[in-house]
Amino acid sequence: MSFSGFIVQLLNGLASASSLFLVAAGLSLIFGVTRIVNFAHGSFFMVGVYIAYTLVEKLGGSLGFWPALLLAAVAVGVLGALIEVVLLRRIYKAPELFQLLATFALVLVIKDAVLWLWGPDELLGPRAPGLSGSVMILGRQFPSYDLFLIVVGPLVLGLVWMLLTRTRFGTLVRAATQDREMVSALGVNQAWLFTAVFALGALLAGLGGALQLPREPATLEMDLNTIGAAFVVVVVGGMGSIPGAYAAALLIAEIKAICIWLGVVDVFGISVSFSKLTLVVDFLVMAVVLVWRPWGLFGRPQAPSRYVGMQEEPLRRAGKAYVVAAAVFGLVLAAAPLLTADSPYTTVLMIDLLIAALFAASLHFIMGPAGMHSFGHAAYFGLGAYGAALLVRASGMPMELALVVAPLVAAIGAFVYGWFAVRLSGVYLAMLTLAFAQITWAITYQWDTFTGGSNGLTGVWPAEWLSDKRVYYWLTLALVALGVLGLRRVLFSPFGYALRAGRDSVLRADAIGIDVKRMQWVAFVIAGTAAGLAGALYAFSKGSISPESLSVGKSVDGLVMVLLGGIQTLAGPVVGAVTFTWLHDTVARNTDYWRAMLGAIILLLVLLFPQGIAGFAKQLSGRIRIRTRGARETARLEEVKA
Repeated sequence: MSFSGFIVQLLNGLASASSLFLVAAGLSLIFGVTRIVNFAHGSFFMVGVYIAYTLVEKLGGSLGFWPALLLAAVAVGVLGALIEVVLLRRIYKAPELFQLLATFALVLVIKDAVLWLWGPDELLGPRAPGLSGSVMILGRQFPSYDLFLIVVGPLVLGLVWMLLTRTRFGTLVRAATQDREMVSALGVNQAWLFTAVFALGALLAGLGGALQLPREPATLEMDLNTIGAAFVVVVVGGMGSIPGAYAAALLIAEIKAICIWLGVVDVFGISVSFSKLTLVVDFLVMAVVLVWRPWGLFGRPQAPSRYVGMQEEPLRRAGKAYVVAAAVFGLVLAAAPLLTADSPYTTVLMIDLLIAALFAASLHFIMGPAGMHSFGHAAYFGLGAYGAALLVRASGMPMELALVVAPLVAAIGAFVYGWFAVRLSGVYLAMLTLAFAQITWAITYQWDTFTGGSNGLTGVWPAEWLSDKRVYYWLTLALVALGVLGLRRVLFSPFGYALRAGRDSVLRADAIGIDVKRMQWVAFVIAGTAAGLAGALYAFSKGSISPESLSVGKSVDGLVMVLLGGIQTLAGPVVGAVTFTWLHDTVARNTDYWRAMLGAIILLLVLLFPQGIAGFAKQLSGRIRIRTRGARETARLEEVKA
C-alpha cells in the first residue's frame, strides 16, 4: 500500500463512477416518470457495447471510432423507444409488478438476440484513437482513456441537469415525476412523454455501454451484472434524483477502489481480504444507507398515504367444489409416480415443480397478503438448503431431523433481515431485501472452508429409505402440501386478517390498534421458514447445493412465478411456479435459444393475462357465475309471468 497507488485507485474509481452514472441516470429517469422498475436497462447497456463494436469495425477504428460510439447510443435509444411503443405502452394500466415481469422477459429475449447476432465469444474492441496511451501520475502509469471517462461523467450530468431545468421538456419530466395524472389533465400527451423519457434513458445506458468498449470485452453477462449495480446506485442516491445518482456512483466506486488498494490486511492477527469485498460492497453500502436514510441520500421521504395499492377483493374460504377439485388433484399427484413408472425423469421434474410451488407460495405470502415486495427471497431458500447440507455433513445429524431444523435456520435469517426490512416500503424495501440476499450470497460464495465456496457442497443425499425417487417424491408432496396449506390457514386466522388490513391502509390499521410493523415482521419469519423448507427439500433432492441457490436469478425466478400465476389469488403462486418451471425445462431441452422463447411466452402471457393465469381463471369463472345467475333469474321471471 502506497500513496501513489492510493491516488491511482481513486482515479480508477472516478472512471468507473462515470460509466455507472450513465446507466443509473437513465434508469432513474425512466422510473421517475413511468414508475417502471426496468430490469431490461442492463440489456440496453450490453447492446450498446455490441453495437459499438460492430460500428467501429464498419466505420474504421480511426476516424470512425468516436462517431460509432455516438451512433451506438442513438441506436439503443431508438430500440428503447420501439420497445416502449410496441410493448410497454400496452401494459401501463397493469399493476406495476407485471410491468417488471415484462421487462424481465425482455432481458431473456434481448440476451438470446445478442447471442444469435454476435455469438457467445467475448468481443474486445480497439483502443480509443488519440487516447490509447497513458500518462504518468506520481510515478505510475494511468490510462489516458480513463481520464477522458472521468470528465465524461460530470459533463453528462451537467447536460442532463440543463435539459431538466432549462427546457420545457425537462419541466414536463419533473412535473410527471411528481404527479403524472395532473400532467395528463393539463393536456400534455402523456404517451409521447413516456416514449421520449424511455428513449433518453435507453440512450444514456447505450452510451455508457459504448464507452466501455476500449476498457472491457463485450460479454453476455454484462446485462445482469450492470443492472444490479445500477439499481443500487439509483436507490442509494434517491429514486428520481440525477445528482443523487452521480453522488452514489462516486461513493460506491471509490469505496470499491479503496478496497482494492487495501488488498489483504492483518487485523489483530487475522488476515482480512478487502479486495473480496468488492463483490458485495455496493450492497453493503445500500443496506447501511437505507437503514439510516430510507429514502436515499438525495431522495425525499414519501408522505404517508391513507390507501396504498390496488383495490382487492377479500379472500374467501374455499367452497365445496374447490375442496373436491383440490382433493382429486392431490390424489392425481400422489399417483403420478405410479402412472409414469416408465419415465423416471418425470418424477424428478415433479419434485422440482413441487419445491418451486412451495418457494413461490412463501414469496406470495409476503407479497400479496402482506403487500411487501421482496427481491431477495432466495436468501431464505439458500439458508434452508445450506442449513440442511451443513447439518448432515458437519454434525452428522439424521436427514429427517435436518429437514426440521434447516427451516429454522432460514427463519433466523428472516428474523434478522425482516427487522430492518419492515421499516421501509415499496421499492426501497425490495432493494434492501436484495442487498441482504447479495450479502448472504457473497459470504457463502467466499467462505471456502465452511460452505465450500463457489464449488458448493456435494454428497447431501437423503436417508436410505428415501433412496427411491418415488418415495422421496411422496415425502416432498406431503411436506409441500402441509407448507402451502399451513400458509393458507394462517391467512384466514386473525393474524392474516390483521396483516391484510395493514396492507390495505397502514393509517387505519394503526388507528384500530394493529401493530403493522410487528405483523409484517412475523410474516417475514413465516415466509422465510416455508422458503427454508423448500430449500432443504431441494438440497436432498439434488444431492448437492451451490451458491446459485442464493443468487439474484433465483429471487427473480420466484418473482416471475408469483406474478405469472397472479398475485391476487392464493392459487396463483402454485400455478405460476408449475407453469414457469415446466416451461423452463421444456423450452431449454428443445432449443438453444430457450431464453428468447421463454421470454416471448412470458410476454404473451403478460399481454393476454395481465392479472396472471390464476387471476384470469378467477375472473372468467366469476363472469360465468354471473351469467348463469342472470339466466336463472330470467327463467324465474318468465315462469312467474306465465
